[in-house]
Amino acid sequence: MPLNAVVTPPGSKSITNRALILAALADTATVLDAVLDSEDTVLMFNALRQLGISAEHSPAARRFTVTGSSAGAFPNKTADIYVGNSGTTARFLTAILAFTGGDYRIYGKERMHQRPIKDLVEALQPLGANIEYENAEGFPPLHIHPAIPVPQTQQTDGMLTTTVSGSVSSQFLTALLLAAPLAAKHLDVEIRLTGELVSKPYIEMTLRMMQSFGVALDGSFDSFIFRRGMSYQSPGIYAVEPDASAASYFFAAAAVCGGGVTVPGLSRNSLQGDVGFADCLAKMNCDVLWGKDSITVSRSPDCPLRGISVDMNSISDTAQTLAVVALFAKGTTEITNIEHVRFKETDRIAALATELRRFGAVVEERRDGLKITPPTVLPSGETSPTVVQTYDDHRMAMSFAVAGLRIPGVQITDPECTQKTFPKFFEELAAL
Repeated sequence: MPLNAVVTPPGSKSITNRALILAALADTATVLDAVLDSEDTVLMFNALRQLGISAEHSPAARRFTVTGSSAGAFPNKTADIYVGNSGTTARFLTAILAFTGGDYRIYGKERMHQRPIKDLVEALQPLGANIEYENAEGFPPLHIHPAIPVPQTQQTDGMLTTTVSGSVSSQFLTALLLAAPLAAKHLDVEIRLTGELVSKPYIEMTLRMMQSFGVALDGSFDSFIFRRGMSYQSPGIYAVEPDASAASYFFAAAAVCGGGVTVPGLSRNSLQGDVGFADCLAKMNCDVLWGKDSITVSRSPDCPLRGISVDMNSISDTAQTLAVVALFAKGTTEITNIEHVRFKETDRIAALATELRRFGAVVEERRDGLKITPPTVLPSGETSPTVVQTYDDHRMAMSFAVAGLRIPGVQITDPECTQKTFPKFFEELAAL
């Protein structure tokens, strides 16, 4: 049945967790409106409270109220902080706590202890960070000790300089950017980027949000300079956009089923690069209407989906969604330049290849992506349901649930893993 729906996804995880950090470092209280209330954001919220930050949670109003600590003067100087499998919580806090003068431990789920963090730790060390690995070098758990003064021999004209790779995760650079004003209390700080920057829109998001909290930077994506004495200032109220990554599942539903889905609160000017997923669907033969404060994706049942070749480096959180849409297209779809997603909640390239084959697709797994040839005949599910494994990855569950709108009998194992970013996902999907 063609769709005709208006869907408002919950607040953006990426924006909510950045906003929580910025509010915790600001000079006064900040009200964060329309936040995401999920496993990842609650982990960050609880961590801030462990550090002694005054923070209130109003679930019914979708609001966090956070009273800032003025540049990281956290009341509690010791804490064991559990981060689950939340990359933003682990990485942002590691960078911030390196310069707050306390002794802290960061630990999480088993998968978190397999996710690399060495590039971030090594980038923090030239700024004085004192961080130890508890087990395997390069991976959490981490012990964070008070920063060590940097010798004058490692300073250049009163400036500290560090470099960070952009090729594994944009979260490493974001963590450094968020923490740099703390490291630049007495000396200027320069952050230089090496290698290709993955997921560049997330860095643009970080910079725009920092500007909203009073820290504006000049320069290019090769080098960022922080002048000593910079500090975060509360905007008073900060509104969080709907999650563009979550919106991708509903846009995909319109593509797969036909009809249309509108998501208010997003536009071309969104902080989130993942609104670009709609452009991918346009190439696959969908119609996209970009409103001032909404995006509508639609497809006439008379217009078949077609396969495309697309570089998804900048919108890699939606690669799984596109891979599922590819099951229903005519012709092959190639997704390229997403090698970094092998280091997410699971190895997403390998997981996608395995699960797409359950639907009869011919999949070529490549180092940095996938080539997907859809099956000639999709499974009916009447006698043999297609059971999708989720690998404790919320995006695997939500992406493949879209296939179930067209294919009877699709079963998603561990649907509760969507609590990470979208607790009411299946209710919203059923409402379509």
